[in-house]
Amino acid sequence: MSEMIHSVSVIMPTLNEAGNIADLITCTAEVITATGIPCVEILVVDDDSPDRTWEIASRVSCPNVDVRVIRRQSEHGLTNSLRDGIAAAQQEVIVWLDCDFSHPPQRIPQMLFMLEQGFDIAVNSRFTIGGGEVREGKGSLLQTALSRILNWSIRFLLYPSFSDYTSGFVAVRREVLETVRLRGDYGEYFVDFIFRALRAHYRVCELPYCAAPRRSGESKTGSTFGQYWRRGRKYLWTVLRLRLDVLRGGI
Repeated sequence: MSEMIHSVSVIMPTLNEAGNIADLITCTAEVITATGIPCVEILVVDDDSPDRTWEIASRVSCPNVDVRVIRRQSEHGLTNSLRDGIAAAQQEVIVWLDCDFSHPPQRIPQMLFMLEQGFDIAVNSRFTIGGGEVREGKGSLLQTALSRILNWSIRFLLYPSFSDYTSGFVAVRREVLETVRLRGDYGEYFVDFIFRALRAHYRVCELPYCAAPRRSGESKTGSTFGQYWRRGRKYLWTVLRLRLDVLRGGI
């Protein structure tokens, strides 16, 4: 039986996204309000960006949408930003996405629809049937190759039935986040979160989308093998820790 969603909080964790944030807020507000959901809030959680992303965001207003900005001046990091956004969010469903337009806001409604059909978590996935990604710029081919290798490795070690362990483009019912709290530092938080949610038997679905190239600014992940390795080893350590927890009877 379907259950209508009445309210949504969208968390936008940012660092130096001055060239993207105003358009992203406006576009996100438009696509969600077009679904008929009456109560929508957007929380920009900014890590005190030197390009003053927080200031630009604070000047954006959207009809019938509450736009709020949280300027974080200490304990910076993606996962900390998401945790602060979740703590501040007031609505029944929480969405988060990358803020460079690689996660198209137009794909948020399909996740909300699946929650209305009874799922607890809906993930937009590059690696399920119909999904894909287009990367441009320095290091794009290397990043694409390493992303695929990383995801296949994680699937082999954890749940093979789940495809995109590094998605980070998700809609979640609030009660899930009260049980499965975010842990980690950077993108490895999502591996940890989705695996523990699956182990806890929450209803999770993946939906196809095509990740687009960043519109402006620079990737936070990096562009060289050394930069990817420094990030990637955190993912591998997270996977090994999760496997050990399972073997010990935990999670």
